[in-house]
Amino acid sequence: MMGSTKAKMEVEIWSDVMCPFCYIGKRRFESALALFPGRGDVHLTWKSFQLAPDMVTDPASNIHQYLAAHKGISLEEARELNEYVTGMAAEAGLEYNFDKSVVANSFHAHRFLHFAKMHGKQDEAEETLFRAYFTDGLNIDDYPALIQLGTSIGLDAGDLKAMLENGLYAEDVKRDLYEARQVGVTGVPFFLFDEKYTVQGAQDSGVFQETFEKAYSGWLNKTTGINREVIQGPSCAQGESCRP
Repeated sequence: MMGSTKAKMEVEIWSDVMCPFCYIGKRRFESALALFPGRGDVHLTWKSFQLAPDMVTDPASNIHQYLAAHKGISLEEARELNEYVTGMAAEAGLEYNFDKSVVANSFHAHRFLHFAKMHGKQDEAEETLFRAYFTDGLNIDDYPALIQLGTSIGLDAGDLKAMLENGLYAEDVKRDLYEARQVGVTGVPFFLFDEKYTVQGAQDSGVFQETFEKAYSGWLNKTTGINREVIQGPSCAQGESCRP
């Protein structure tokens, strides 16, 4: 993590591409940021987190089947849970198509995000991956699919292919995962404002607005501290299912 004496106030977001609340949280966060007068002083960094690091990619299975097996519930119950989240997404202006979502390990997608970060396109890449997973039903663990997504936001296909095949940025992903444990991230989305104020979950945009104001005031006054204010909201916990 970066220190508080930098040129801009840092907001770090731990997220996983397969987390439905992370995409919703992104939209709500963006709504708050758009209304924040000091948005020009905010620097955003996306951090890697894996809800299911041992997940085996299975293009033949969809997320309803995975959730049913993971939670030990019926397929119909799994569909009902996903329909509830789909409704939340719709309220945020997002379209979720869980019938099309491919069960896929997100590790390579996180490597892709670090590659995009090095080219100044991390936020675009994050948005593109979320849409690919939740709306378009692409396999985010598939190299050709990732290359296709990369070229759609202006990344070089050859460089991206070489990066994926050579295993680059794997250590960057692992570093984010380690840092998440140090910070105390157990569920995502997890927002850390100026290393002090924490918002966990897909909170309403008003909560993000209030946190922006408090963190920004402290940043302007160059205050420091280790106490964190944690606000809970809908999130996904590692090794567990998502909860509203």
